Amino acid sequence: MPSFCPKCRRVLEEDEICCAQVRYTWKCARCHKLTTGLALPYGKCFLCGGDVVVVEGRDLGDSMRFRAIRDAVQFELNAYHFYRLACQRSANRQNTLIFEQLFQHEVDHLKELELKYHAHLDPAAIDLKPDADLLIGDWLFEGLSFSDQSSVQQIYEKALEMERRTRDHFRKLASDLPDGLEKEICLELAAEEEEHVALLETELESFKDRPRFHAQA
Repeated sequence: MPSFCPKCRRVLEEDEICCAQVRYTWKCARCHKLTTGLALPYGKCFLCGGDVVVVEGRDLGDSMRFRAIRDAVQFELNAYHFYRLACQRSANRQNTLIFEQLFQHEVDHLKELELKYHAHLDPAAIDLKPDADLLIGDWLFEGLSFSDQSSVQQIYEKALEMERRTRDHFRKLASDLPDGLEKEICLELAAEEEEHVALLETELESFKDRPRFHAQA
Protein backbone atom coordinates (compact mmCIF):
# COMPACT_ATOMS: atom_id res chain seq x y z
CA MET A 1 0.00 0.00 0.00
CA PRO A 2 1.16 3.61 -0.51
CA SER A 3 3.51 5.18 2.03
CA PHE A 4 5.51 8.39 2.45
CA CYS A 5 9.16 9.11 1.74
CA PRO A 6 10.73 9.78 5.17
CA LYS A 7 12.71 12.72 3.80
CA CYS A 8 10.60 14.63 1.30
CA ARG A 9 7.18 13.21 2.26
CA ARG A 10 6.37 12.30 -1.34
CA VAL A 11 3.61 9.67 -1.62
CA LEU A 12 5.17 6.36 -2.69
CA GLU A 13 3.56 3.38 -4.32
CA GLU A 14 4.12 -0.07 -2.85
CA ASP A 15 7.77 -1.26 -3.02
CA GLU A 16 8.92 2.07 -4.49
CA ILE A 17 12.13 3.66 -3.25
CA CYS A 18 12.48 7.45 -3.09
CA CYS A 19 15.01 9.47 -1.06
CA ALA A 20 15.42 6.78 1.61
CA GLN A 21 18.35 5.15 -0.21
CA VAL A 22 20.54 8.27 0.16
CA ARG A 23 22.88 7.59 3.04
CA TYR A 24 25.24 10.57 2.84
CA THR A 25 25.36 14.04 1.35
CA TRP A 26 28.66 15.87 1.15
CA LYS A 27 29.93 19.10 -0.36
CA CYS A 28 33.28 20.35 -1.56
CA ALA A 29 34.53 23.33 0.43
CA ARG A 30 36.36 24.65 -2.66
CA CYS A 31 34.04 24.26 -5.67
CA HIS A 32 30.72 23.71 -3.78
CA LYS A 33 29.93 20.47 -5.66
CA LEU A 34 27.12 18.72 -3.79
CA THR A 35 27.14 14.92 -3.98
CA THR A 36 24.89 12.18 -2.63
CA GLY A 37 25.82 8.54 -2.30
CA LEU A 38 26.05 5.42 -0.21
CA ALA A 39 29.68 5.94 0.81
CA LEU A 40 31.85 8.99 1.43
CA PRO A 41 34.93 9.61 -0.73
CA TYR A 42 38.35 9.56 0.90
CA GLY A 43 38.28 13.17 1.99
CA LYS A 44 38.61 14.84 -1.43
CA CYS A 45 36.26 16.15 -4.12
CA PHE A 46 36.46 14.09 -7.31
CA LEU A 47 35.84 17.21 -9.40
CA CYS A 48 38.50 19.61 -8.10
CA GLY A 49 40.37 17.80 -5.33
CA GLY A 50 39.09 20.11 -2.60
CA ASP A 51 38.23 18.99 0.93
CA VAL A 52 34.72 17.60 1.41
CA VAL A 53 32.43 18.02 4.39
CA VAL A 54 29.31 16.05 5.29
CA VAL A 55 26.04 17.98 4.98
CA GLU A 56 23.58 16.97 7.67
CA GLY A 57 20.09 18.06 8.58
CA ARG A 58 19.50 20.57 5.77
CA ASP A 59 15.75 20.88 5.36
CA LEU A 60 14.74 22.80 2.24
CA GLY A 61 11.02 22.40 2.84
CA ASP A 62 9.31 23.04 -0.49
CA SER A 63 12.44 23.06 -2.64
CA MET A 64 10.63 24.56 -5.63
CA ARG A 65 10.26 27.84 -3.76
CA PHE A 66 13.90 28.52 -4.66
CA ARG A 67 14.34 30.15 -8.05
CA ALA A 68 17.67 28.38 -8.57
CA ILE A 69 16.12 24.93 -8.20
CA ARG A 70 13.21 25.81 -10.49
CA ASP A 71 15.70 27.11 -13.07
CA ALA A 72 17.87 24.00 -12.74
CA VAL A 73 14.94 21.68 -13.40
CA GLN A 74 13.85 23.74 -16.42
CA PHE A 75 17.35 23.89 -17.90
CA GLU A 76 17.79 20.12 -17.57
CA LEU A 77 14.40 19.54 -19.19
CA ASN A 78 15.37 21.86 -22.04
CA ALA A 79 18.60 19.93 -22.63
CA TYR A 80 16.82 16.57 -22.40
CA HIS A 81 14.28 17.53 -25.08
CA PHE A 82 17.03 19.07 -27.23
CA TYR A 83 18.90 15.75 -27.38
CA ARG A 84 15.72 13.69 -27.65
CA LEU A 85 14.52 15.65 -30.67
CA ALA A 86 17.99 15.45 -32.22
CA CYS A 87 17.82 11.68 -31.79
CA GLN A 88 14.52 11.54 -33.66
CA ARG A 89 16.05 13.45 -36.57
CA SER A 90 19.20 11.34 -36.77
CA ALA A 91 19.83 9.77 -40.19
CA ASN A 92 22.03 6.85 -39.15
CA ARG A 93 22.37 4.38 -36.29
CA GLN A 94 25.76 5.56 -35.03
CA ASN A 95 24.58 9.14 -34.62
CA THR A 96 21.36 7.93 -33.00
CA LEU A 97 23.37 6.08 -30.35
CA ILE A 98 25.35 9.25 -29.58
CA PHE A 99 22.18 11.31 -29.14
CA GLU A 100 20.60 8.58 -27.01
CA GLN A 101 23.62 8.68 -24.73
CA LEU A 102 23.39 12.46 -24.46
CA PHE A 103 19.71 12.55 -23.52
CA GLN A 104 20.27 9.71 -21.04
CA HIS A 105 22.83 11.97 -19.35
CA GLU A 106 20.06 14.54 -18.89
CA VAL A 107 17.71 11.93 -17.43
CA ASP A 108 20.46 11.14 -14.93
CA HIS A 109 20.89 14.84 -14.16
CA LEU A 110 17.16 15.21 -13.49
CA LYS A 111 17.31 12.23 -11.13
CA GLU A 112 20.25 13.88 -9.35
CA LEU A 113 18.15 16.99 -8.80
CA GLU A 114 15.39 14.83 -7.36
CA LEU A 115 17.79 13.14 -4.97
CA LYS A 116 19.60 16.25 -3.82
CA TYR A 117 16.75 18.76 -3.71
CA HIS A 118 13.59 16.58 -3.72
CA ALA A 119 12.44 18.35 -6.88
CA HIS A 120 10.05 15.65 -8.06
CA LEU A 121 8.80 16.03 -11.63
CA ASP A 122 5.47 15.37 -13.25
CA PRO A 123 6.16 12.60 -15.83
CA ALA A 124 4.25 14.69 -18.38
CA ALA A 125 7.17 17.15 -18.38
CA ILE A 126 9.39 14.45 -19.89
CA ASP A 127 6.90 12.60 -22.09
CA LEU A 128 5.66 15.37 -24.34
CA LYS A 129 2.96 14.70 -26.91
CA PRO A 130 4.01 14.41 -30.59
CA ASP A 131 2.30 17.68 -31.51
CA ALA A 132 4.34 19.46 -28.84
CA ASP A 133 7.51 18.00 -30.36
CA LEU A 134 6.61 19.50 -33.73
CA LEU A 135 5.86 22.85 -32.11
CA ILE A 136 9.18 23.22 -30.26
CA GLY A 137 11.58 21.20 -32.37
CA ASP A 138 12.14 22.59 -35.86
CA TRP A 139 13.77 25.92 -35.08
CA LEU A 140 16.33 24.32 -32.73
CA PHE A 141 18.10 22.56 -35.58
CA GLU A 142 18.18 25.09 -38.39
CA GLY A 143 21.17 24.46 -40.66
CA LEU A 144 21.70 20.84 -39.58
CA SER A 145 21.14 18.01 -42.03
CA PHE A 146 21.70 15.09 -39.61
CA SER A 147 23.11 13.13 -42.54
CA ASP A 148 26.77 12.95 -41.49
CA GLN A 149 29.18 13.23 -38.56
CA SER A 150 29.50 17.03 -38.83
CA SER A 151 25.95 17.43 -37.51
CA VAL A 152 26.89 15.50 -34.37
CA GLN A 153 29.84 17.81 -33.74
CA GLN A 154 27.54 20.81 -34.13
CA ILE A 155 25.12 19.29 -31.61
CA TYR A 156 27.96 18.82 -29.13
CA GLU A 157 29.07 22.41 -29.64
CA LYS A 158 25.56 23.77 -29.20
CA ALA A 159 25.11 21.60 -26.10
CA LEU A 160 28.36 22.95 -24.65
CA GLU A 161 27.15 26.47 -25.27
CA MET A 162 23.93 25.69 -23.36
CA GLU A 163 25.77 24.11 -20.43
CA ARG A 164 28.22 27.02 -20.14
CA ARG A 165 25.37 29.51 -20.29
CA THR A 166 23.54 27.60 -17.54
CA ARG A 167 26.69 27.48 -15.37
CA ASP A 168 27.21 31.22 -15.81
CA HIS A 169 23.55 31.84 -14.97
CA PHE A 170 23.95 30.22 -11.54
CA ARG A 171 27.24 31.99 -10.92
CA LYS A 172 25.57 35.32 -11.66
CA LEU A 173 22.62 34.48 -9.38
CA ALA A 174 25.03 33.57 -6.59
CA SER A 175 26.98 36.81 -6.99
CA ASP A 176 23.77 38.83 -6.59
CA LEU A 177 22.63 37.08 -3.39
CA PRO A 178 23.68 37.65 0.21
CA ASP A 179 25.35 34.81 2.10
CA GLY A 180 22.85 32.14 3.02
CA LEU A 181 21.11 28.97 1.87
CA GLU A 182 19.91 30.27 -1.50
CA LYS A 183 23.39 31.50 -2.43
CA GLU A 184 24.83 28.12 -1.46
CA ILE A 185 22.30 26.34 -3.68
CA CYS A 186 23.30 28.56 -6.62
CA LEU A 187 26.98 27.76 -6.07
CA GLU A 188 26.18 24.04 -5.84
CA LEU A 189 24.25 24.15 -9.11
CA ALA A 190 27.03 26.13 -10.82
CA ALA A 191 29.49 23.40 -9.77
CA GLU A 192 27.10 20.77 -11.12
CA GLU A 193 27.00 22.51 -14.49
CA GLU A 194 30.79 22.79 -14.49
CA GLU A 195 30.90 19.01 -14.23
CA HIS A 196 28.48 18.73 -17.17
CA VAL A 197 30.68 21.07 -19.22
CA ALA A 198 33.75 18.95 -18.49
CA LEU A 199 31.86 15.78 -19.47
CA LEU A 200 30.75 17.23 -22.81
CA GLU A 201 34.20 18.64 -23.57
CA THR A 202 35.71 15.19 -23.03
CA GLU A 203 33.09 13.51 -25.21
CA LEU A 204 33.51 16.09 -27.97
CA GLU A 205 37.28 15.60 -28.06
CA SER A 206 36.80 11.84 -28.15
CA PHE A 207 34.32 12.23 -31.00
CA LYS A 208 36.73 14.41 -33.02
CA ASP A 209 39.45 11.78 -32.66
CA ARG A 210 37.37 9.04 -34.29
CA PRO A 211 38.79 7.98 -37.69
CA ARG A 212 35.40 8.25 -39.38
CA PHE A 213 35.17 11.94 -38.51
CA HIS A 214 38.61 12.71 -40.02
CA ALA A 215 37.70 10.73 -43.12
CA GLN A 216 34.69 12.96 -43.75
CA ALA A 217 36.28 16.27 -42.71
